[in-house]
Amino acid sequence: MIKPSEFHLRGGRSGVLLIHGLTGTPTEMRFVGNGLHRAGFSVLGMQLAGHCGDDADLLATGWRDWYASVVEAAQRLREEVDHLFVAGLSMGAILALELAIDRPHDVDGLGLYGTTFFHDGWATPPIGRLAFLLPLLTSLGLGRRKVSAEVEPYGIKDERIRNRVVGAMLSGDSQAAGLAGFPWPSLAEFQRLSRRVRRRLGRVRAPCFVAHSSNDDVASLRNVRAIQRGIGAPVETLLLDDSYHMVTVDRERGKLVEHSATFFRRIAEQRQPMPASIPRLATVAE
Repeated sequence: MIKPSEFHLRGGRSGVLLIHGLTGTPTEMRFVGNGLHRAGFSVLGMQLAGHCGDDADLLATGWRDWYASVVEAAQRLREEVDHLFVAGLSMGAILALELAIDRPHDVDGLGLYGTTFFHDGWATPPIGRLAFLLPLLTSLGLGRRKVSAEVEPYGIKDERIRNRVVGAMLSGDSQAAGLAGFPWPSLAEFQRLSRRVRRRLGRVRAPCFVAHSSNDDVASLRNVRAIQRGIGAPVETLLLDDSYHMVTVDRERGKLVEHSATFFRRIAEQRQPMPASIPRLATVAE
């Protein structure tokens, strides 16, 4: 069943599952979804477990819950298409990689937008750069009530778009713009997921389209190099020079849609449809 914040646009027999980032919302993937739908794809903009509510809703979940919701959404879309592509923003890109590792026969290709293994962009506050320590700190019971606030420029270079998104976020409209901060326990879960995927990048077999800002305020190009060096599958890279981290909503979102559609269409034309094998109930190995 589709959730209130999700969008499902039925189109052709190639489908794209879109995954938003931590504390985000399907709205941040809506422009890309509309563009891919116009290009002939079926699109599902999913909602991660615990998101589009308040801090308590998010804190009641962890990365395994987020991933389980990805598997469930992939199953829904996979049942109606011949080719399944999965694209995510920031943490959503890492969840897309996890699905490709876990279900290699079901994912035909990946779109990795602003992938964030390392919080090391030029506007990242000190606690963000020390995020790798959060799993240890929270396991010791430290920082469980702390929240790292979003900071300027909020991942968006275009001031008009930024003002609209930030206004909705600060007004408390979490369904439209997500939360205004990152609870430390959730960031710790993000780090656990990131480490898990980084260790297993060599198992990715799906071709990858990597789109990243060359001036990303949240995640530097070190993240792109990690993908290029770690993945054995073909990697196509697009560096965007007039955007910040939120490439799906910023100035070059049209270019992102165009390149994504071309990449996915090329793969679909080259591959025979595969029978779906994603189980209805996801199980995540420890």
